[in-house]
Amino acid sequence: MTGRIITARHGRPNLSRDVTITAREYGDWWARYDESGLHPDERPPEGLIALAKGARTVLSSTLPRAIETAAQATGGAREVPADPIFVEAPLPPPPWPDFLKLRPGQWGVVSRILWSLGYAPPGVEHQRETWGRVAEIATRLEDHAAKGDVLLCAHGYLNWMIDRQLVRSGWTRTERDGGNHYWSWRIYEPPGEKRPVGAEVAAQ
Repeated sequence: MTGRIITARHGRPNLSRDVTITAREYGDWWARYDESGLHPDERPPEGLIALAKGARTVLSSTLPRAIETAAQATGGAREVPADPIFVEAPLPPPPWPDFLKLRPGQWGVVSRILWSLGYAPPGVEHQRETWGRVAEIATRLEDHAAKGDVLLCAHGYLNWMIDRQLVRSGWTRTERDGGNHYWSWRIYEPPGEKRPVGAEVAAQ
């Protein structure tokens, strides 16, 4: 029987959002965010640990916060391949003047809206290119799921894009925990298959 696809967002990175910065400074802040591992106080929820334990395959983005999330979810007891195809969708700093200062989360919203509308400065992956990457990701996850449950530890917006791609391909989202917050996850059942009663317990 084809396994499930599970996507999880990383835990909270070790970088403060309690600052007000310019758009230019946001570019530097986001670079530090990408370099950050998890905050020392972060621990995975038991539900995610159980999903990782039951997964035949666990994969990760190459960014430290995702790698450490996968390591904590698996207890460091297994090899977790990391691949740059799973990194977050770009968040280029908006081309706004330096007199305007916002918090990083607010800049993130502005950046995501502009990027979704087609803004991508030179060297930044365009939205169309990211959707192409997401289509390849979905194919890879489906290939792994053919052998059993697969868990991907990645990023918030990328996971949302993967959700859209999987649903369009006929997968059914059967569970969602934590919304889109840190340590959240989504579970997808394959097209045309219904998981037997008790299989959830058996997988754990």
